[in-house]
Amino acid sequence: MRPTAKQVAELAGVSIATVSYVLSGRDRRVGAETRQRVLDAAARLGYIPNQAARSLRRRRTQRVCLVQGSFGGVPTDERLARDLHEMADGHGYSVVTLTVYSEARAIAAVDVLRGGIADGVLIHSVGDHLTKELLASVVATRMPTVVLGEESVPPGCDVVRTPEAEACAEAVEHLVGQGRRRIAFLARRYELYRERPTGRLLGYTTALDRHGVDPARRIVVPGADDRVGAYQAATALLRGPEPPDAIFAASDRAAISTIWAARDAGLRVPDDVAVVGVGNIDEGLIANPPLSTVGPLRHDYTDVVRLLFDRLQAEEPLPDREIVRSWAFLRRGSS
Repeated sequence: MRPTAKQVAELAGVSIATVSYVLSGRDRRVGAETRQRVLDAAARLGYIPNQAARSLRRRRTQRVCLVQGSFGGVPTDERLARDLHEMADGHGYSVVTLTVYSEARAIAAVDVLRGGIADGVLIHSVGDHLTKELLASVVATRMPTVVLGEESVPPGCDVVRTPEAEACAEAVEHLVGQGRRRIAFLARRYELYRERPTGRLLGYTTALDRHGVDPARRIVVPGADDRVGAYQAATALLRGPEPPDAIFAASDRAAISTIWAARDAGLRVPDDVAVVGVGNIDEGLIANPPLSTVGPLRHDYTDVVRLLFDRLQAEEPLPDREIVRSWAFLRRGSS
């Protein structure tokens, strides 16, 4: 049978209330000797407080939710998740992760959130799957919500934006300035199905518009969602009848796969083909040649995570807030 607080109290020779005060960490005066007896009794019995019962009493789950677009492997997602876990630990919260990679998964995630799985949610990299209407249905429950993205969000949540388009346009301008004329864009799948370009694809098209590049001469193909897909897409481009002289990939890992594809096709980077990625991940520094990239200058998301915990701890509703995290083009050996 699972040990109970009553058994801990009996073994320690204290009241059940004292056990509760000690193990919950509540600010009540309990002598050091008494506290230690309770802790020793709990350890001896293997007692763990019933989180479900505690949540019912407090009407809080002591959980926060991270909603992301993949199962992992993206360094930005990993750092955000780590910073969220660290701050959650410091506030006595645990973290639940939901992955949204399709419309069906988005609907399922919203149902779970609306059902009260967590006290607050941080949403990142879910593409177009989590629509504004679905997001509004989460915000309507008054769940503290922080969204990282460039799309419009409903009132009642905080948003974190990055000027991706401007920084990506700078990278393409750099390629054009070198005399590159057949610049391909290796896109993430969802970017190809939007009504109009946004973010990274918008930066690519904007730069080419400025230089009068005929839209018919633009090369936009999927492949930036994973390493293998990127390698295959880049190989098809580079071995085709009119290979590009530059490839701008929507992720650094796709760009590194592109460097491999160029090498295996007998091409030199950047002499025969320049390569630029997005993300500024550490792996780009040890690529051969080092990867030119667009991305944040720092990978620290404590300011983003703090938005969520500010809302969780506020006694009154907070006004909507917005953070803009700067991005830059970093030229290295691959371009």
